[in-house]
Amino acid sequence: MRSSTWLLALAVAALVGCAPTRQKAITIKGSDTMVILGQRWAESYMASHPGAVIQVTGGGSGTGIAALINGTTDICQSSRAMKDEEKQQAAAKLGTPPVEVVVARDGLSIYVADSNPVRELTLAQIKAIYTGQVTNWKDVGGSDAAITVYGRENNSGTYVYFKEHVLEGADFAAIVQTLPGTAAVVNAVSQDAKGIGYGGAAYATGVRDLAVRKDATSEAVLPTLENMNSGSYPIARSLYYYLATPGNEAVMDFIAFALSDSGQKLVTEVGYFPAQ
Repeated sequence: MRSSTWLLALAVAALVGCAPTRQKAITIKGSDTMVILGQRWAESYMASHPGAVIQVTGGGSGTGIAALINGTTDICQSSRAMKDEEKQQAAAKLGTPPVEVVVARDGLSIYVADSNPVRELTLAQIKAIYTGQVTNWKDVGGSDAAITVYGRENNSGTYVYFKEHVLEGADFAAIVQTLPGTAAVVNAVSQDAKGIGYGGAAYATGVRDLAVRKDATSEAVLPTLENMNSGSYPIARSLYYYLATPGNEAVMDFIAFALSDSGQKLVTEVGYFPAQ
């Protein structure tokens, strides 16, 4: 899947390599995780392309995918891959399948407050906390205190990824407090010594990342570039741009910028990891 994604990305980059730069309005909608990154790309692109207008809004990956299918956005930014049925809906509505481009990578972070004595958890322990099987920090090496669990709304790509890859499809417990964005999760955890949350690595300000083990015998690792590149961080994911057609030169030129050395440098500055 990853190889095919990169083939598409390279195909887009090759096509735009010969395309003239157009000053044209572009709309980008979707992942809240990617809003900061999308805004940084847009600001940098517009600074070097006077007259260009790029509008970046969030609302969640599900919102962006729906907008792409309905033809109300040029680019959908998504923190999860589109599902096969969503791609089929887009193809039926737009006439061609959407083009998928991996534009960055993320180490999905598990946040706790700085004062929390717990430094690491296994994937099984994280799943047990979010499914309600473990409700006290003392059961995972912490203090005798009830765990406050924070999560995301179900239109979030981060929510979907977490449910599929960490909870292995299990339902979130009723005790999970649903918040509207990663910034809200980070803010809640930073003020709650008993809290735990999850979200993009770029948002981990004022909180501390937990090291994560694949299982009880694995090394505990943090979401760093080295661990992302080695594949040792167990909940790494791709961040995507989807577009309805590769025919819009302005959109393709902007995506080529996002994949360029300058664009990928912004990925690192924001706090995510280069696409390649």
